[in-house]
Amino acid sequence: MEITEFLTPDRTLLDVRARDKTHLIGEIAREFARLVPALKPEVVETALRAREQLGSTGLGAGFALPHARIEGLSGYTGLFMRLAKPIEFDAIDTKPVKLVFVLLIPAETTVSHVAALAAISRRFRDAELVAKLAKAETQASAFGILADR
Repeated sequence: MEITEFLTPDRTLLDVRARDKTHLIGEIAREFARLVPALKPEVVETALRAREQLGSTGLGAGFALPHARIEGLSGYTGLFMRLAKPIEFDAIDTKPVKLVFVLLIPAETTVSHVAALAAISRRFRDAELVAKLAKAETQASAFGILADR
């Protein structure tokens, strides 16, 4: 599975401001609602918060991969955010997070979402990719890096 199957250039956001994890999840929900009008911000926010209650999706090395199942979603939907400043995210290595990839998964899907999560996390284990994302000046260039273009 490729990131471009669920990420688009307009859902690649740079220098997003967030005070903390709670604020960030609210921002994520609002951005999804703005970019994908069929998504209700309260539904997205509730689902992401519920998933975080199970355990932090902060995977370490400054990266988080929040994800949740959403009723009525027609396909996998992603959102990438590079934060303006790192925030605490309860990551497994206790380090703050600056890069966030959010994946919304259709609740009705019979296909395992593990392949999508693996495709994303694999990309963010690449130190060269992470360094390029840190320097990306435009949404288009960040998307290109993520899409490996």
